[in-house]
Amino acid sequence: MKYGRPAIFVLALIALGAVVAQLKTPTAAAAAASSPFAKNFSLVDKAGNIAKPAGYRDTYETLGTYFVLDPAGNQMHVTYASPGAAAYFRENGKFADGTVLVKEVFGTEHAQMTTGDVHRASGTKVWFVMIKDDKGRHTDSKLWGDGWGWALYNSDAPDKQVAVSYKKDCQGCHIPAQKTGWVYTEGYPVLHSSK
Repeated sequence: MKYGRPAIFVLALIALGAVVAQLKTPTAAAAAASSPFAKNFSLVDKAGNIAKPAGYRDTYETLGTYFVLDPAGNQMHVTYASPGAAAYFRENGKFADGTVLVKEVFGTEHAQMTTGDVHRASGTKVWFVMIKDDKGRHTDSKLWGDGWGWALYNSDAPDKQVAVSYKKDCQGCHIPAQKTGWVYTEGYPVLHSSK
């Protein structure tokens, strides 16, 4: 079968279009790397240590607050999430790979005010930082596992990660939340409704 010049030209354009389409189609790895959550892994060093995100109070979403009655001293837990985390959770029923959660644990002080008997946050005690890990990164680190990277910071050294093992230092408090991805999602209404 012979093709004339116009037919060859048309076939060449079709072939060129197919090549261009393949170049524009991102690979799964490229799509994951371009996700809005992928940049959060910049908080993680080569050894798997997670840095506390700078400016999280100003740039992260507030998921919710817990008041914890503790005989050793009541606590207020405020949890923040990287931007877009709540919307992604509402749409998909889970946190996206790379989502960062920061829980700031405060002591409390008590006062009588015109609004009533008040217990308010007073002085940060610890920070817990988690980063969602769907890929099983840092398998050689004791700070990564069960779908998360885990970190702990104390108020006397707010820039030094002090956890040695996530199972020993972090996960114990999360055991009741195992069925909800190790996070007490029922306590964060913004994950379930945008209203």
